[in-house]
Amino acid sequence: MNFTESFIAEVVEILNELDVAAIERIVDLLAKTRELGGRLFVLGVGGSAANASHAVNDFRKIVGIETYAPTDNVSELTARTNDEGWASVFKNWLEGSHLNAKDTILVFSVGGGNLEKNVSPNLVLALQLAKQVGAKIVGVVGRDGGYTAQVADACVIIPTVHAEHVTPHTEAFQSIVHHLLVTHPRLKVAQTKWESVK
Repeated sequence: MNFTESFIAEVVEILNELDVAAIERIVDLLAKTRELGGRLFVLGVGGSAANASHAVNDFRKIVGIETYAPTDNVSELTARTNDEGWASVFKNWLEGSHLNAKDTILVFSVGGGNLEKNVSPNLVLALQLAKQVGAKIVGVVGRDGGYTAQVADACVIIPTVHAEHVTPHTEAFQSIVHHLLVTHPRLKVAQTKWESVK
């Protein structure tokens, strides 16, 4: 089997192992967030930040939830990083957005955050704030899910089927899960363009 065949086989294996119940729990929480008039904040770093930006568009346009990603405002992100430090950048941004109990945080991350290993401490501090104010936490993460999986109300851990491909598979499946969510009949309120073209 060549690399391409092997990589595709890994993708199929992940698809077959996805935790459908966890995805449905996320659907429940997002439906409740919208019902309460809460907001959705999508957090991610690196490739996950790009996925967060894409998800903001879809959750706003297709699902009708007021949605934001702190990484979409590079001026504020870099000012906060410069002035306050990287670890607190999401926490302080969320405080400035008056995060509250009606809101939900969606984390896209390969590792999910780990203070002891100093990996994505910005996610950990943001989630600690979410717990303090009673906001819901959902995530799509890789490996063991790190801090996100420990504290989330619902979390999809992308199965590790090949240890050297955790990052590409996790980031790819973040997009698959987010598209599943915005297409889910309990969440979707607006037709997507190409499906509406006759």
